[in-house]
Amino acid sequence: MKKGFLGLLAVLMVCSCSEKKESGAKAPTRVKAEAVSTVSDVNGQSFVGIVEEREATAVSFTGMGVVKRVLVNEGQAVGRGQLIAEMDDTQARNLLDGAEAAMNQANDALERFKMLHDNGSLPEVQWVEIQSKVAQAKSQYEIAKKNLADCKLTAPVGGIIGKKLVGAGETALPSQAIVTILDISSVKVKVSIPEAEISGITASTPTTINVEAAQIAQLTGGRIEKGVQADALTHTYDVRINVHNGDRKLLPGMVASVQFKVSPSPSQGGDILVPITSIQKSADGSLFVWTIDNESTAHRTTVSTAQTSGNRIAISSGIENGQRIVTEGYQKLSEGSRVVF
Repeated sequence: MKKGFLGLLAVLMVCSCSEKKESGAKAPTRVKAEAVSTVSDVNGQSFVGIVEEREATAVSFTGMGVVKRVLVNEGQAVGRGQLIAEMDDTQARNLLDGAEAAMNQANDALERFKMLHDNGSLPEVQWVEIQSKVAQAKSQYEIAKKNLADCKLTAPVGGIIGKKLVGAGETALPSQAIVTILDISSVKVKVSIPEAEISGITASTPTTINVEAAQIAQLTGGRIEKGVQADALTHTYDVRINVHNGDRKLLPGMVASVQFKVSPSPSQGGDILVPITSIQKSADGSLFVWTIDNESTAHRTTVSTAQTSGNRIAISSGIENGQRIVTEGYQKLSEGSRVVF
């Protein structure tokens, strides 16, 4: 009886120790992690852009007067030399008639005095004076003729009418725009790029553009024009991407989604980019990150770093593309810790 009691007690003690051991096992540490990728794999960030015309031309009269009629409407396509508007030309015609009469009178006087000059009866000084009056009369006539022609406003370039700024019956001032003509045979997509990323964009950086309003899923951008002055508030630089627009589906003001395919710089090669905050420094000064193996176990991995790109830093050695690293919660880790994410 005593032996049986002792055996039962031993079994209970073994079970109790086993339960304590299991209950004392440390629970996995919850962390955030990401699979690292190379520089060329992270260039899919989208930027919002605005479509702009290739060139805008403000068309205006050279003189002041009342606009008699405007012959075009906004959005209308016009060709070079097409009549756009007319100004009341009553005064210009009267001035032309007066200048023409003065020129005819001067020419008539020239013919009469020429006979005297040829006969030697007219002093040379007087003959030169008559010739000067004829030249002045002709000059005034040409000016009056041009003023009359300027009462008709024609398109200096082809394109579409962007805005009509003056209507019939209004008084137009010299150099005041009557309409604007937009050249949209090709357009530019303006994008604001943060200063940390502008250095990776060149004139030939490949881009893909999506414009939902024009129902265009994907366009290939052309040459890029980089601004050299940053916005004082946002610290961004304007870049403009040239895009062919032969079918004229892209119109100024449309919103575009733009992706840049930035090539790795020579100093980066095919380096891996990781969040700067995931880089830790050990007591001996070496840098490391926490990597996670296939068994969900954390390991301290020494790395070498290169250039930064925004809030990320390039890793030149130590980890491989696709390897998973801890980005948050690494403060609670030790070598061999079990993790969940």
